[in-house]
Amino acid sequence: MFYVKNVPGWERAVRIVAGLAMIACGLLGLSGLMIGYAIAGVGVSTMLTGFIGFCPMCAMAGRRLDAANRRLDTAK
Repeated sequence: MFYVKNVPGWERAVRIVAGLAMIACGLLGLSGLMIGYAIAGVGVSTMLTGFIGFCPMCAMAGRRLDAANRRLDTAK
């Protein structure tokens, strides 16, 4: 595996729902506008981080999951 998951299960579900909402708002609400396509693109990337379970920005911030019970590791 090339990456270690750093997004907990509940947040993955939230990211998938939020990504779908951004895609819908971008393509349906702002149809034909460049900002609509930009919002939809951000929605796709948000949804992908939910499906994959890895967020590059969270990794750069040092966020990790506890390997034993897949919760956020707060001890640093």
